[in-house]
Amino acid sequence: MNGAKTHEEAALRNGWGQVLNGFALMAICAMAFSLRLFSVVKYESVIHEFDPYFNYRVTQYLVKEGYYNLWNWFDEFTWYPLGRVVGGTVYPGLIWTAGLMYNLLHYFNIPIHVQEVCVFTAPLFSAFCALATYAFVKEIRGQGAGLVASTFIALVPSYISRSVAGSFDNEGVAIFALVFVFFLYVKTLNTGSLAWATAAAVAYFYMVASWGGYSFIINLLPIHCLACVVTGRLSPKLYIAYAPFVVLGTLTAASIPVVGFNAVLTSEHFASFLVFGILHAALAITYIKDVLPPRAFRTAQTLVLSTSIALLGVVATLVIFYVMASPTFGWTGRSLSLLDPTYASKYIPIIASVSEHQPPSWPSYFTDLQAATLLMPAGLIAAFRPLTHASLFLILYGVTAIYFSGVMVRLMLVLAPAACCLAGLALHQLLLTLTRSLKAPARPSPPADAPTPVKEAAQRKPAKLGKAASRAVEKVAAVAKRAWHPLPKELAIAALAGAAIVFAGYTVHSVWVSAEMYSAPSIVLQSRSPDGSVHVFDDFREAYAWMRYNTPADSKVASWWDYGYQTTAMANRTVIVDNNTWNNTHIATVGRAMASPEEQAWHIYRSLDVDYVFVVFGGFIGYPSDDINKFLWMVRIGGGVFPDIKEKDFLGEGGYRVDDKGGKSLLNCLMYKLSYYRFGEGALMATGRMGFDRVRQVEIGNMDISLKYFEEVYTTEHWMVRVYRVLDKPHLDTKLKNRRRTGKALARKAPKNVDASGALARA
Repeated sequence: MNGAKTHEEAALRNGWGQVLNGFALMAICAMAFSLRLFSVVKYESVIHEFDPYFNYRVTQYLVKEGYYNLWNWFDEFTWYPLGRVVGGTVYPGLIWTAGLMYNLLHYFNIPIHVQEVCVFTAPLFSAFCALATYAFVKEIRGQGAGLVASTFIALVPSYISRSVAGSFDNEGVAIFALVFVFFLYVKTLNTGSLAWATAAAVAYFYMVASWGGYSFIINLLPIHCLACVVTGRLSPKLYIAYAPFVVLGTLTAASIPVVGFNAVLTSEHFASFLVFGILHAALAITYIKDVLPPRAFRTAQTLVLSTSIALLGVVATLVIFYVMASPTFGWTGRSLSLLDPTYASKYIPIIASVSEHQPPSWPSYFTDLQAATLLMPAGLIAAFRPLTHASLFLILYGVTAIYFSGVMVRLMLVLAPAACCLAGLALHQLLLTLTRSLKAPARPSPPADAPTPVKEAAQRKPAKLGKAASRAVEKVAAVAKRAWHPLPKELAIAALAGAAIVFAGYTVHSVWVSAEMYSAPSIVLQSRSPDGSVHVFDDFREAYAWMRYNTPADSKVASWWDYGYQTTAMANRTVIVDNNTWNNTHIATVGRAMASPEEQAWHIYRSLDVDYVFVVFGGFIGYPSDDINKFLWMVRIGGGVFPDIKEKDFLGEGGYRVDDKGGKSLLNCLMYKLSYYRFGEGALMATGRMGFDRVRQVEIGNMDISLKYFEEVYTTEHWMVRVYRVLDKPHLDTKLKNRRRTGKALARKAPKNVDASGALARA
């Protein structure tokens, strides 16, 4: 009876534990979702940044035209006159997901605009990612560690940066897919189930469809498999986890048009095939060893090894000849940038020009990971005790992610789940030790001279002990040394309080980062005045709306490639280049035009049928991310294709500067003229100083700018976007005032609070 009662009590406790675990997961998911809604609360429900606008536009097409027509969509609004085959050049996972949710909601008669679905997709998948992280770490160390890790990833700032409401970018769903693939792979390692292996391959298919970062998975899994083979951890479960994944994963990945045969022809995927062969060779040797006598086994082993080495040599020779035919040896530019951090700056400036492709600074680790940065090393140590197939995978994931995050700040996203999982292991182990110490009964310390089995065994004369007995004594002594001893209760309480303070600080930091750093959309800016009031700068949408309603529908608009997606989506106008950056020569042509004198630039734009050109300018209000600060990248990218453009010609005394000591080519180029046209008197109204640039903190070097081939048609309220029409014929007299401007009166007084907005330049 007592035994049955005890069993019932244990079952009841376990049941209540599962209920509490479920409620905890629900709370974590709600926290992950709500933490990412500051952008909607502070601003409005709007798409953020640049790439999300293309994804939003494609999703609009999907829900109107259907899934099949998406594959055949040729977009003539981009990359004029070339256009773009969208279905074959886009990772469709995010668009599929948003389109499916939109159709499901409308199937149940829930009328919601597709924009709202796109805005809230990333916060929703952050909750799913927390669940995937829980399941992943649970397979490694149990429920407790899984709960702590899922709490970490729900709050980690690095992941928040790409999953706030409105951030409709591939990473919003891809990080969930990444962790989910890892969970299913580890689940297969633990169970040896072919069903879980198939599920992992299907999840990998979704990951490939969602983000180009899938190559991290297809290289990490071979590293883990090879490590298991080398360290003697070869098992049937490892084979079931890896072999079907490579076969099914490669076949499904090749069915995504943007990947296609690259799944078997590029160097990023070769490691998986190499380890696939090594795994089969190792299993063949193991099988032969089990069925043959030792002498026959040695002969068979020599035969198998010789055959394998010969085949490997033939395959390696063919692969070497194949990759030698490519100037990059079969690697993509971004992959080479990861293997050689200096490669992009030397050979592909368009990759190096993107801020998220730069190496991170040390403070960024503490900003984006905070407490996880401190706990991650302890988690690596905890993963070794005990070392299993699953914990070895987490260790390798953490180490490789640390390296890649150090090369490219964007890959902090890949490190974030690993850091959270390792931090979860470390914090869970710490909490487990401290709570066990509090529960442990106090035991009186034995006298120093009290006999113990270990002491008695050690004090025996070695002559009376055999070798087996000596080894047994040594093992008993080692176990006694490793035996767990509770910490003093006072120390355990103090440590628990310290852990609570650290985690509370992590929570407060994450909430602040989400609210203040990562929730502001790039198209709507704000600054605070000294009196605490908020001033909003909505110049981008103002300019795009003007272009949409005041230019002919077939107009071609030129700008730097950063603004291509936004121009197409919000202004609904054809653009010359955009954020896809697939054609370096086309982008270099735009850079060449911006770096050329006005007349030469006019000829370039006329050859491209450009009707309007706009530049982003921050010198009036102090917006630092303007085209003048990006201009040297235009020169470098343009000079990479057109040798007549040389960076040194645009540098003045002491480097890049826009004052009277700036380079002559800079002061005379189109970008400079379009940015600073009429700026002398405009700056006088805002700052009281003639031609004072609030970003560069200098007076510009050329205030007497006149335009002969371009005509200013619109300048936004805070001068952040300046739109010009490309004239059919040059003005005969550039001194005449332009009476054809259709924009607002440009000689108005500076708006209130604009002076206080100078904080933008200092931020």
